[in-house]
Amino acid sequence: MTAATTLTSATRPTIRPRGSARWWMGSLAGIAAFSGNGVASLNGDEIATISAASRSLSGIFELARHIDGHFFPYYLFMHLWTLVGTTELWLRLPSAVAIGVAAWLLTDLGRRLHSVRAGVIAAAIFAILPSVSYYGAFARPYALAAAAVVFAFWALHRALERPTGRRWVVYGVAVALVCCAHLFAVLVLPAQVLLVRRAVLGRMVAALGLGCVPAVVLGLIGYGERHAISWIPQRGIDVLATFPKMVSEAAVLGVVLFAMALAGVALLWVSSRHERAGAGVWSLALAGWLLLPPLLLLAVSHLVTPVYVDRYLFVTAPALALLAGLAVASLPRMHVVAGIAVVVLGCALAFPEHVGVREENGRTDNVPWALRVITAEPGDAIVYGQSHLRGGFDYYADSLMPADVLRIGQAPDPEGFSYPERSDVSAALQGHERVWVVWRGTKQSGLDDDDLPRIGEVERAGFKLSLAKHSGDLPGITVALFTRR
Repeated sequence: MTAATTLTSATRPTIRPRGSARWWMGSLAGIAAFSGNGVASLNGDEIATISAASRSLSGIFELARHIDGHFFPYYLFMHLWTLVGTTELWLRLPSAVAIGVAAWLLTDLGRRLHSVRAGVIAAAIFAILPSVSYYGAFARPYALAAAAVVFAFWALHRALERPTGRRWVVYGVAVALVCCAHLFAVLVLPAQVLLVRRAVLGRMVAALGLGCVPAVVLGLIGYGERHAISWIPQRGIDVLATFPKMVSEAAVLGVVLFAMALAGVALLWVSSRHERAGAGVWSLALAGWLLLPPLLLLAVSHLVTPVYVDRYLFVTAPALALLAGLAVASLPRMHVVAGIAVVVLGCALAFPEHVGVREENGRTDNVPWALRVITAEPGDAIVYGQSHLRGGFDYYADSLMPADVLRIGQAPDPEGFSYPERSDVSAALQGHERVWVVWRGTKQSGLDDDDLPRIGEVERAGFKLSLAKHSGDLPGITVALFTRR
């Protein structure tokens, strides 16, 4: 008998939760995520999703050969999804559904590890995280990766509880989904190795190994394309101090929940010495789920290439909520009241962050704002400081846009997200008295930085700055108007 089996039989030999609890919590989290849809404008990464998904299958394959190869499975999925449409709501719907699935599984996993109340409280905490509202309304694979990770831990618990062939197949499929959803989601898998037992060693290793095949393939592709992420700065160990804020997208709430999560690890460990045999090893596994990804991502950054990006670690958010829920559910009494208090207090502490992610500029690339600033007159031209910004303006713009004088053709570069452009800016602006210049970043980053040569080329073509406005949040978008001297 495995430790996980002992844990289950010792605590709940006959009690089964009402399935409605899982459905209610899944629906709650899904609605919370979906409520952020359609308000915040699409940012550059989401526009890249549209660009990739809108290509032919051969075009997606060609793109993956040069950039974003580790997103290849996601782009294939979105290629099929966008056959129906590319509205903001539709593009972000898979992420909201993934959040609901993650909460459903989290509720049941909490029940398996402790009690129904633990699962419900964990899912409720998960639902109120601003990061859930952010990534649940984000047309990128991070919410899908989080759901796949919860699925993998849930499937592993079932397989250890009753190690049938079918359950090991489900676990292997779950691991494969983790690998396909996002390459760096695999950093949670070492935590699962802690749960290996001699009785199931062969079957678990086989399921885990076969499930990790996509990660090996995508990892090799990603290593060959590491030039594409050269923009990521090297981070020091001090970045770990911001991890609680990052995983929750709320500074105070993140610290509070992180402390509760550590308490949950301790309480689950202590319970293994009293009434729940096997809880100790699960406490270590859950701690690994929360703590190993940032540590391993930082190690990869220093040993291979800089890859430490906060959003890659959203897969730890369910672990934070689960451990915090286990801590509350382990209280000797008043756990229901305590659970309600934690959720209400969490909503209050994170209220400004929830409002922020639901604003138009909630993704910090506010193209609709930029379009309102551009009051085009007949004969105006527009130049993009970064060519790939053109995709966002194509998505939101109407027919009143200034003439895109540098553009060559309608299709983006088959090897990336930029667009072919004319090289002679002065010649392209002949006959134009006003030119709008748009770039991603602050005013100073464009006017004083040599990294954006297009702006200097406009000035050398005989134009001077007349107006410059920035969208507010960093890095944001700057819109500038240049007129002939």
